[in-house]
Amino acid sequence: MASSSSFYSIFIFLMLLLAYNKHANGCYTSIISFGDSLADTGNLKQIYSNSNRDPPHFFFPPYGETFFHEVTGRCSNGRLIIDFIAETLEMLPISPYVRIKTNDLTKIGKGLNFAVVGATALDSSFHEAQGVYNPFTNASLNVQLKWFKEILPSMCVTKSDCKNFLQNSLILMGEIGGNDYNHPIIAGKPIDEIKSYVPLIIDTIASAIYELIDLGAQTLVVPGNLPIGCSSAYLTIYYGSNKVELDNATSCLIELNKFAEYHNTMLQIALNQIRELHPNVNVIYADYYNAAMQFYRSPQDYGFTNGALTACCGGGGPYNYNLLVACADPSSTTCDHPETYANWDGLHLTEAAYHVLYKSLFQGTYTTPRFNTLCTTSNVQVGEASSSLIYSF
Repeated sequence: MASSSSFYSIFIFLMLLLAYNKHANGCYTSIISFGDSLADTGNLKQIYSNSNRDPPHFFFPPYGETFFHEVTGRCSNGRLIIDFIAETLEMLPISPYVRIKTNDLTKIGKGLNFAVVGATALDSSFHEAQGVYNPFTNASLNVQLKWFKEILPSMCVTKSDCKNFLQNSLILMGEIGGNDYNHPIIAGKPIDEIKSYVPLIIDTIASAIYELIDLGAQTLVVPGNLPIGCSSAYLTIYYGSNKVELDNATSCLIELNKFAEYHNTMLQIALNQIRELHPNVNVIYADYYNAAMQFYRSPQDYGFTNGALTACCGGGGPYNYNLLVACADPSSTTCDHPETYANWDGLHLTEAAYHVLYKSLFQGTYTTPRFNTLCTTSNVQVGEASSSLIYSF
C-alpha cells in the first residue's frame, strides 16, 4: 500500500498537470492583438474620426451589415477571426486601442486590439524609400508595439503584475506583413523585387515576438499569409494577362500563391528558432494559407454556392472588383446572400469565410503545434451571438 506521502506527491503532480493543461487549453484572461485589416475592429475608424481626412469606403454601409447592422471599422460584412475567439472566451468587446486611449481606460481589462487597417510589418519609411506610399496609416508593427508598451502600465501595476498579465493573455500576432506585399503589388512593383522584402518582414515579426516574450508573453499565435493568388483584386488586376498562370484546381494565380507560401515557409523557420531559444513559450503558427485553401478548392462544401473568387460587394467585372469603384461606392453592387460568398470586397473575406478559418484554426488542425480547445465558462455557440455578450462601438 502506498504511503500518505506518496498519495500527496501524486496529488500535487496531478494538480500541477491540471494547471498546465488549463493554461495550455487556452483559459486566457485577456486578448492582445496586433495586425492589419484582418484583425482591426475599429482603430483606423477612430483615427479618421479624430482627423479631418475623408474616410475610406469601408467606413460606410454595407460594411458591418450582416452581424452588427452598422459600420464598425471592420473590413467585412460582419465578424472577424478575433471576434469569434473573443466570443468563445466571453471576452467581448476587445476594444480598439485608439478608442480606449482617447476615451475610457477602465475597459482594458479584457485586453486590447492594436491592429490597424492597411498596417504593414515594416515601417512606412522603408516603403516610401521604394516609392510606395500607404494610403491609410503609418501604424506599422513597431508603432503598434510602441502603443502597447505605452499603455501596458495601465493594465498592470508592477513588473511582476505585468508578467502575470501577459502570461495569462492570448497574444495574436496578426496577420501582419500582407500589406507589405499588397501595396507594392498594386503599385506595379515586380514580384522579384517584392520578394527581397520577405527576410526583412520576417525579422521584424520575430523581433516583436522576442520583445513580447521578454515582457512575459507565454502564448503567441502567429498567422501566416493567406493565398493572395485567390484574391478577387489580384485576379482582376492580372485578368487576361498572358504572363500569368492559373491553377487548374482553384483558378487562382499560381505565382502569387507560391509567393505567399515562400513567406509562410520563412516565417515558420523563424518561429522554430524562437521555440529553440524559448522552449517554455507557446509559439503557435496559424496556417491561414491551407485553412483558406479548403474553400478555394471546394467552395460548395463550405456553403459558398456563389464561389470563393467573386466578391460579394464591388464595382463589377469578372470578379466583381473594380479599382475605380470600391465596395460602398454609390455605383457598386452588393450580393443578397453574403454567406454564399467567401470574398467580401475583393481584398477581404466575408464573415462566413472568417468563421471557417476560425473553426479550422482554433477548433481544428491548422495550427502548429495544434491549438487546444479554447475554454469558456458556458456553452457559447460560436457563429451565433450569445446574449451575454455586448458589442459596443
